[in-house]
Amino acid sequence: MLRVENLNQYYGSSRTLRDVSFEAPNGMVTALLGRNGVGKTTLLKCLMGVLPVASGRIILDGHDISTLPPYARVRLGAGYVPQGREIFPRLTVEENLLMGLASRKNGSASGIPAQVLEMFPVLKSMLRRRGGDLSGGQQQQLAIGRALVMKPKVLILDEPTEGIQPSIIKDIEKVIRRLAEQGDMAILLVEQYYDFARELADRYIVMRRGEVVRSGDGDSMEADDVRSYLAV
Repeated sequence: MLRVENLNQYYGSSRTLRDVSFEAPNGMVTALLGRNGVGKTTLLKCLMGVLPVASGRIILDGHDISTLPPYARVRLGAGYVPQGREIFPRLTVEENLLMGLASRKNGSASGIPAQVLEMFPVLKSMLRRRGGDLSGGQQQQLAIGRALVMKPKVLILDEPTEGIQPSIIKDIEKVIRRLAEQGDMAILLVEQYYDFARELADRYIVMRRGEVVRSGDGDSMEADDVRSYLAV
């Protein structure tokens, strides 16, 4: 489980996160929603240690990771798929996947888990191709696969449908649901594509101006008019 308690963060004199608190339980997809600029990506960077927090706590599987560096958070089970994918375009698909094992102690990489290649069969057929030669959707699958090779306890995805063709969006949706159903992983999904989030969300959180303004069960998203918080 991932638990965030009263998280605050500042950019200069601006307060970018305001007492953000929520839980992302194992076996569930928690959808984090909100318009551009409300603090979603800032929150994820704080969760991963890319940005420092001013106050509050981040608890992962019982460990307080609030002040740990990113590599230590990964070792404890934090998997991150950033917005824009950020694969290594000059490395092969196989090398990109193996990079997901780089934080493992003593460099003990036993290879790419078979389950990752089974979930993304297109990657298995392209192991020797350079990441930069893949389509946008294939690169997104590669980015998710890279995060999964460490068998994370929480998988954090920042807008995985951005710029992706509909057929691959459906494939990614199936993978996320399958991962949640296994029951041993918490999934935090940041998404602006409302229909995608609604299909997957067991729980939802809405942010506005750096704070959580609404949360609840995924089944209540329509009744709670969550879509209105995403409208421009």
